[in-house]
Amino acid sequence: MNMAENILWQWLPFAALGVDDLYAILALRQEVFVVEQRCAYLDCDGSDQEALHLVGWSGDGRSRRPLAYLRVLPPAGDGLPVRIGRLLTHADIRHRGVARDMLRLAIERLETFYPGRPIAISAQQYLLGFYGRFGFYATSPPYLEDGIPHVDMIRSP
Repeated sequence: MNMAENILWQWLPFAALGVDDLYAILALRQEVFVVEQRCAYLDCDGSDQEALHLVGWSGDGRSRRPLAYLRVLPPAGDGLPVRIGRLLTHADIRHRGVARDMLRLAIERLETFYPGRPIAISAQQYLLGFYGRFGFYATSPPYLEDGIPHVDMIRSP
């Protein structure tokens, strides 16, 4: 069974996130980034309000929960890239193509809404190959971000 087929994808600005949905998204981000990766950092960084959020919900409408997530930050100025961040999938659905589908959806939307803009991401170093398959290439040497090796990457328009 293809797990990606059972996910309901939804693009939401911050103001459209209901309280329960926002709580569930933040809980998932903490579960993955703080607990699983043992990384103490301030997840609520003040950028969510300006971001567009892509959420992959479980297919069951009565007990839906977020299973995949990323946020998109608009360009900070003329000629600057749009940024993808906080990309994650729930541990229960990893290695089933969901992250691939989510990133593909994000790139398609950004190419439509930000034509001609590069797309930037701060990638965990072990994911260089994954992002490379989507046309991203490293633009920095490895560096530590919150104790985890990262590399800045860009995807040219």
